Amino acid sequence: MGTHLLHAGVAAAAAAAARAGVPVQQFPRAELPSARGKMTVRLAVTLFTLLLLAPAARSDLLEYGDDEEDLHDTTVNQMLVPRSHQEDATLILNNLLREYDKTLRPDIGEKPTVIDVGIYVNSIGPVSSIDMEYQIDIIFAQTWVDTRLQYNSSSMRILTLNSNMVGLIWLPDTIFRNSKNADSHWITTPNQLLRIWNNGKILYTLRMTINAECQLQLHNFPMDEHSCPLEFSSYGYPRDEIVYKWKRKSVETSDQKYWRLYQFDFMGLRNTTDVLSTTAGDYVLLTVYFDLSRRMGYFTIQTYIPCILTVVLSWVSFWIKSDATPARTTLGITTVLTMTTLSTVARNSLPRVSYVTAMDLFVTVCFLFVFAAMIEYAMLNYYSYIIRRPPPKMQRMAYSSFNMGRTPRSMMPMGNSLFWHDYDDSCLYECLDGKDCKSFFCCFEECKEGGWRKGRVHLNIQELDSYSRVFFPTSFLLFNIVYWVSYLYL
Repeated sequence: MGTHLLHAGVAAAAAAAARAGVPVQQFPRAELPSARGKMTVRLAVTLFTLLLLAPAARSDLLEYGDDEEDLHDTTVNQMLVPRSHQEDATLILNNLLREYDKTLRPDIGEKPTVIDVGIYVNSIGPVSSIDMEYQIDIIFAQTWVDTRLQYNSSSMRILTLNSNMVGLIWLPDTIFRNSKNADSHWITTPNQLLRIWNNGKILYTLRMTINAECQLQLHNFPMDEHSCPLEFSSYGYPRDEIVYKWKRKSVETSDQKYWRLYQFDFMGLRNTTDVLSTTAGDYVLLTVYFDLSRRMGYFTIQTYIPCILTVVLSWVSFWIKSDATPARTTLGITTVLTMTTLSTVARNSLPRVSYVTAMDLFVTVCFLFVFAAMIEYAMLNYYSYIIRRPPPKMQRMAYSSFNMGRTPRSMMPMGNSLFWHDYDDSCLYECLDGKDCKSFFCCFEECKEGGWRKGRVHLNIQELDSYSRVFFPTSFLLFNIVYWVSYLYL
């Protein structure tokens, strides 16, 4: 059995040696060693086999290592590709800026430089009616062609650069003519973008927050509509050197839910191109208008409804008895002071303009209604006292009749024409001598008769509250109809 294993091991070793190309000496079967020698032979065969298989295993390890090295080389090659682009970009920029003069505009002395302008509106607001200005956050984009920055590169058609490159090339001197102040955004880095195409086309964008002036016409306040402009042009280059043009989609806006137009609704926008003539020359002026419409909710709650309720409250005095002087006087003074306060508060949200606004008109009319209600009670109280007091001439007649032995009026017969003649004369004298009989109204009961009363209307002073209960609400209702229809629909 051992002999067979020995022969098998020898055969296997010989086969392995043959595959490895190593000559093996064959042992004759008759010359097999002894038992002790068999162990020696077995060890020799085992060692010989290991020696034969070791180069193959080593070759496999070498092949695996070569694969890793190839993979590493591939990764390195892939990482080196951007480095080659960086070298190209650096070489391109160095060549472009080598003899570049940023103080001179493109095509100077040949033709005007055309600047295509676009605006992206991030937000608008708030709008200040007192300062007559509004705030706007925009991304301002300008595009032009500078032939000095043309380059030839098949691998890099566009160079996208940061703000460090902005100060190395020529830029348009664009200014916003109606801006009070403007700030550029610098966090976390300057919000500027510069792109250069291989044909010399340049795109320059900048994010800014501008407080621009907006002349508000407040005649219809708070039902007013405004068009707030944003004007810009070149500061030093006239139109024969720089021409500004709007892009096809020149003005775009973001989602309006992030805007801070608390008191206004955004109605739309429009852009125009004009020529501004100054002593320094004619400049191309581009303007974008933002159409705004004021919301009335705040002013309705804060001014209009309190004014209407105060006027209605002043009418309560018409249902209070005329002899309740403290109650009616207190109510009248309170409503007048309330209207004065409301008028002052309403003016705080407006600049000190010299013309009358729609709110001023409404508050003034409400104040007049409240004041008229108070004057109505003063008239009622005064004429009621005049009627209750006997006329001075009648008092003299009673005194003289007593001294002459005449019978008083209540004791005198009805047929005594002399007494009634004296009474009619005294009444006529008092009526014609008073101021009320010279006016259109006659307020004395005794003055109903007589030819002098033609063309006059008799007014019963005791019914003045009844007249006011109808006249005041009706006239105030008519005023509101005319007011709201005129300002909202005409």
